[in-house]
Amino acid sequence: MEVSGDELAGVIDLFGALTPAELEQAIEELAFKRGEDPPDVDSAVETALTSYRLVAIEPESDSEPGDRLLLSGPTAFPVLPAGAEDLPHILGIDTREIERERLETSVEERFRAEAARAVLEGNEERVGELLDASYDLEAWGKFDLEDIRARLDAASATEE
Repeated sequence: MEVSGDELAGVIDLFGALTPAELEQAIEELAFKRGEDPPDVDSAVETALTSYRLVAIEPESDSEPGDRLLLSGPTAFPVLPAGAEDLPHILGIDTREIERERLETSVEERFRAEAARAVLEGNEERVGELLDASYDLEAWGKFDLEDIRARLDAASATEE
C-alpha cells in the first residue's frame, strides 16, 4: 500500500489531530482492510512534514497525548483514502481541536528557522521549496512572510 501526504492529511482531518503512533495505527488498519502490506508510515510522515502537507505541534497540557500531534498542513489537499471513513469507529479516538493561534505560531516559527537554515547552508533545492511553500503558508495562517520570502528570493537569485 502506498500513502501520499495528502492521504495522510485526509486521515488526520477525520480526527482533527493524531499522534504519529495513532496515524500509523490508522494506516495499518487501512492496509489490513485492503489486504495489503502497510507502507513505511514514518518515512511518509517525514516527507509530508518537510513539504508542509503535515505540520506538528508539541503537546501543551495533560489533556493532550505525550507525543507531538500531527495536523493537516497548509500545502495539503486532504484526500480520504478508500475505506478511511470507518477509522473513527475502528480506532475509537476522540476528535481533537487545537487552538489555531498556537498552531500558526508553531508553524511560523518552524518555517522561519528552516528558511534561515536553508539560506545559511546555501541549499538551493530547499530554498526553492520553501519559497513556493511560503505562499501557501501565508494564505493558510495569519502571518506575514514577506521578509522571509525576500531573503529566500535573494538567496535563490544569487544561486542561479
